[in-house]
Amino acid sequence: MAGKVAARRAALRDTLIINAERRMAADGLKNLRARDLAKDAGCALGAIYNVFGDLDDLVLAVNARTFKQLGATVAEALADAPQDATQQLIVMSHAYHAFAAQHFNLWRALFDIERAPGEAAPEWYLQEMAQLFAYIDAPLSVIFPDHDAETRGLLTRGLFSSVHGIVLLGLDEASAGVPAPHLDKMISLILSHLAK
Repeated sequence: MAGKVAARRAALRDTLIINAERRMAADGLKNLRARDLAKDAGCALGAIYNVFGDLDDLVLAVNARTFKQLGATVAEALADAPQDATQQLIVMSHAYHAFAAQHFNLWRALFDIERAPGEAAPEWYLQEMAQLFAYIDAPLSVIFPDHDAETRGLLTRGLFSSVHGIVLLGLDEASAGVPAPHLDKMISLILSHLAK
């Protein structure tokens, strides 16, 4: 009996994640409603909270899937990248931009989820970010061999923040960012000049 309950709970969890991901991709994080998800899953509203502590926990589960897809996209781009360290940074950044443009609402949800003041990000989130930073750190260690690990870590985070900001402003139609068709060129220029 306990096995059947656990299986039903796991199946409902998977269904809720898939439905939440679909709704977030289409309508954005701000429009995600538990009542809609319960209707999609054919379950009572309270059943969602038997599986997830709250809606934020469900969003984090979707974000975990999005982070894995983002990491796979970057890794795939790197597999075909030239050996030149600067070109690797450019290829990664273009892959990041392409992912963000293709999965805009899911990508935004990675950074838009609200946390209580002082609440740390979940461990899996920190691990996924660390993997992205490791991809960036590898070519930076070639370009700046004299930098110690701490300095390179700061440079890695600064570089990620810069590319992220360019992509965010460029893809946000309400901002005065760079037109989307020029984003990759702007990123390439900045990274090329940094490497010099």
